[in-house]
Amino acid sequence: MSCGNGCDMAIASYHIWPGTNLTYISHIFNVTVPDILKYNPEITNQDSIISDTRINVPFSCDCLNGDFLGHTFVYKTVFGDTYKRVATMAFANLTTEYWLKRVNNYDPTNIPDYAMINVTVNCSCGDGHVSDDYGLFATYPLLRGENLSTVAVALGVPVELLEKFNPGLDFGSGSGIVFVPARDAQGNFPPLNTRSRGLSRGAIAGITVAAIVGATFFAVCLNFVIYRSKKIEEESFLQGSSDEHFNENFRPTNLEKITETGPLFGVVSPRPTGITVDKSVEFSYEELAKATNNFSMENKIGQGGFGAVFYGVVKGERTAIKKMDMQASKEFLAELKVLTHLHHLNLVRLIGYCVEGSLFLVYEYIENGNLGWNPLSWSARVQIALDAARGLEYIHEHTVPLYIHRDIKSANILIDKDFRAKVADFGLTKLTEVGSTSFHTRLVGTFGYMPPE
Repeated sequence: MSCGNGCDMAIASYHIWPGTNLTYISHIFNVTVPDILKYNPEITNQDSIISDTRINVPFSCDCLNGDFLGHTFVYKTVFGDTYKRVATMAFANLTTEYWLKRVNNYDPTNIPDYAMINVTVNCSCGDGHVSDDYGLFATYPLLRGENLSTVAVALGVPVELLEKFNPGLDFGSGSGIVFVPARDAQGNFPPLNTRSRGLSRGAIAGITVAAIVGATFFAVCLNFVIYRSKKIEEESFLQGSSDEHFNENFRPTNLEKITETGPLFGVVSPRPTGITVDKSVEFSYEELAKATNNFSMENKIGQGGFGAVFYGVVKGERTAIKKMDMQASKEFLAELKVLTHLHHLNLVRLIGYCVEGSLFLVYEYIENGNLGWNPLSWSARVQIALDAARGLEYIHEHTVPLYIHRDIKSANILIDKDFRAKVADFGLTKLTEVGSTSFHTRLVGTFGYMPPE
């Protein structure tokens, strides 16, 4: 079975076990409690949910490796966790012990406490060959005593429809996972043709409207904060079209010095010496390889324009390690120098770097990923917009020299465990000086996020 695209959302039918609560469920599924409540109007008290019932939890349904539809969550283990316990208890049989063993490298008999493991939950985006009347689907683990008829009655859908959406599955076994039509936040079954699929006109229109609304909202908040402070002359930038002046103004670590003392463009070779970058720690390749299980796919948590990002624990601290392409030497130096000199609550913290055999930047680990991963309430969006604006205001107006980020987008706004924002990815940052009369630069940034002028 293969897939081409995922869909914007699926539902997890989570069976409540004694002792659990909405806060716990929202944490492991990386959604907010208000977002869960939208799909569960029967819950009148969010602090008290009834055991042995089901709740609907929204999550994104992705095409994983082009092979199948699903979503991979990152779960932090606790004392006594096993793959079976995580599958049956924490994720309420929405995944299986087999899947967890397949996508994680930890010994099933010795999973470390506080380890980060991948949890894959399958999902469905519907099937137009069966029916176009249903476009939102729930991943539904069968419980003992449930069968085709009881599930159909509980959901209010025809028995024949469930059979067609799940061909060959035994509904009478009282176990296993089936995919069933789900209701949206308004209590309706949304049709397939209104969901985001491929190149449909509805998808394009919806994405366009969402992008415009999001960009407008962010711009309003950004301008509100920035214009409280002094306005920088738009033409107070350094002259130079290739960012050479950026490197020349930083000592002792510029591109020339690194290439003289270390293997910036070569293959793996002995660790370079003599590179000191203020407060940043220099790590060895062996340290980073060990922390990321030799940069395994199980530890990969992101992919950017200049390389991949891996999760790892380095010297007892949870980190995100960016492994950059050799061609990205300017971006590597720019980010290294900016984050070495600048420290702010709303800027991601750089821990260290490595130039041994490749280019590596080691950051603090941000629990909730980037802004594009999370469905958020309006209050959370306002807070995140203000946090990002404060981070940008700091580098634009309160540092010497001043910096221009030049690549602000949702992927570069990270969200921590408290849903506060940190600006990240300073690889295209431009250094400026107040008082300069002109500024020339090449066009940089991500297409679709750059200002039209």
